Amino acid sequence: MSRRHRAEKREIHPDPKFGDVIVTKFMNSLMVDGKKSVAEGIVYGAFDVIQDRTKQDPVAVFHQALENVRPAVEVRSRRVGGATYQVPVDVRTDRQQALAIRWLITAARGRGENTMVERLSGELLDAHSGRGQAVKKREDTHRMADANRAFSHYRW
Repeated sequence: MSRRHRAEKREIHPDPKFGDVIVTKFMNSLMVDGKKSVAEGIVYGAFDVIQDRTKQDPVAVFHQALENVRPAVEVRSRRVGGATYQVPVDVRTDRQQALAIRWLITAARGRGENTMVERLSGELLDAHSGRGQAVKKREDTHRMADANRAFSHYRW
């Protein structure tokens, strides 16, 4: 990490089908070995499945799922006088989004369905309705921060 100045954020272009920047970020996180077209096919396929199952706009379902997974607080390790404390801190908006995307993809990859399209659509629908592994991860993070509220005075 540079000490001179913060790294500038790269411009991310909206995705070609829906014109949404967050969908593009999601695709880029899902992408493995630079295979963008494969990631596009998976995301758009999952959106088609969501469209068929819910009869709702898949991008709206995706945004609601992302909103349900975003953490508000997390714990950070802080060393004070030889002891390490888990200090609860508020999460920046861009990190909330990055964590939510990462947790959704990890949860989808860990599911038992046969294709990644089925896994991703299932996890997005679960997150949309407030259940699933990604939402559980957010709840665990909040619970951990709540349990360590006593150390919040070590916040920096």
